[in-house]
Amino acid sequence: MSTISPAKIVSQNSYLAAGRLKITEHFFTVPKDHSAPSSSSPANTLTLFARSVTKAPSAITPSTPPPALPWLLYLQGGPGYPCRPPQHSPMTQILLDKGYQLLFLDQRGTGLSTPVTASTLQMRGEEDVQVKYLKLYRADSIVKDCEAIRLALTEGEKWSILGQSFGGFCSVTYLSFYPEGLREVFLFGGLMPLVRTPDEVYRRLYPRVKRRNKAYYAKFPEDVGRVKKILSYLGRFGDGVIKLPSGGDLTRRRFLQLGLAFGGHGGLDSVHDIVLKCATDIDMFGHLTRNALSAVDGAVNFDDALLYAILHEPIYCSGKGNKADWSAQRVRDEFSEFTLDEQTSIPTNDSATETPINFSGEMVYPWMFSDYTELRKVSRVAERVAQYDDWSELFDEEQLAKNEVPIYAAAYQEDMYVDYELSMQTAAKIKGCKVFSTNVLYHDAVRSRVEEVMKGVFGLRDDVVD
Repeated sequence: MSTISPAKIVSQNSYLAAGRLKITEHFFTVPKDHSAPSSSSPANTLTLFARSVTKAPSAITPSTPPPALPWLLYLQGGPGYPCRPPQHSPMTQILLDKGYQLLFLDQRGTGLSTPVTASTLQMRGEEDVQVKYLKLYRADSIVKDCEAIRLALTEGEKWSILGQSFGGFCSVTYLSFYPEGLREVFLFGGLMPLVRTPDEVYRRLYPRVKRRNKAYYAKFPEDVGRVKKILSYLGRFGDGVIKLPSGGDLTRRRFLQLGLAFGGHGGLDSVHDIVLKCATDIDMFGHLTRNALSAVDGAVNFDDALLYAILHEPIYCSGKGNKADWSAQRVRDEFSEFTLDEQTSIPTNDSATETPINFSGEMVYPWMFSDYTELRKVSRVAERVAQYDDWSELFDEEQLAKNEVPIYAAAYQEDMYVDYELSMQTAAKIKGCKVFSTNVLYHDAVRSRVEEVMKGVFGLRDDVVD
């Protein structure tokens, strides 16, 4: 049985949205630390925000209310990103048509759920206090919030959950420790690697990012010279001299973080557009215009994703004695083709036949806490979190092996963010896990190719596999 206490419902207000949708905005309070709930004072609680959505009632109201629909909770990818409003989500109508009422939760620290920013984090107190506070923002705490909300919202009924990427990681944690609250689980690019530290994740990530770089330069061979021209310009007066509209430093290494987009549908094209804009500015004017700088700034902006930057590696740390210790930086030393100085030592020319410079991918590096304006304010705290090694467990393989909750997952063979082989290893360890595997969809398919991927995953549940 769950040891979690129900969340306190603070307010619930509804409105109608286009598409015949009824949106309800929910505010809840939960303990800051579920493992040590003390008083209900503001210092010991967090406010959580979620939006639910149902089909709006028809103009002719029936004499008796319709039966309550089963709940489906959506867990957003991240860590550290809020949900879009339901009326702007491409999956909403599809899931409503399947007979659910949906709950889109801003996970703790995101959106309107007691958001964590540099200023709100510093309000918590000294660095020791901030570090202890941040360790409460991983999957283990998030699923306890979910259980608390379930108990308050559904009167104890089980609900379904749908996890995208990191939301899927949270779902595996949910299956491990609170399966009694779950009716069924759907995962999209979210079969959590069952690892203790991030090192193996990054050892597999760098080769995948290299493959996406090869695909990029194969599609846009002219960008080999363009990227080198841009990096030469950025380094001409010293890395970081050029400032972005947000106030951050446009260093060469920060520019190469544009490769984060390579893992999504249309990602190669979006990076090319920025490279073309920047190279054209340099050719025409000898400098980057405001429009080009804004394009770079908006494409990869970790200032608005503080939790992502600090916790992206610790979300893989499970159990005592395991720490992140800037895993991406350490593992990069095993892949010299991603070391900027070695790449840029090659003479620059415009020939598309010369060795291209590799963009990075979903990696968090310690230097980001110098190049990004907001991240600078929490650099010392980020360092202490990176060295923290007293983490709680994030999964229970024994429980997963005897799982009885139906689980259906999409695994993408060309996923740049969540390694396919590690995903399949996880699937094999979860009893009853059914997988829709594809090599034609990328990690963001639940947004970019929603009908196709939903059909594949729900087909696992609704159809018979002989």
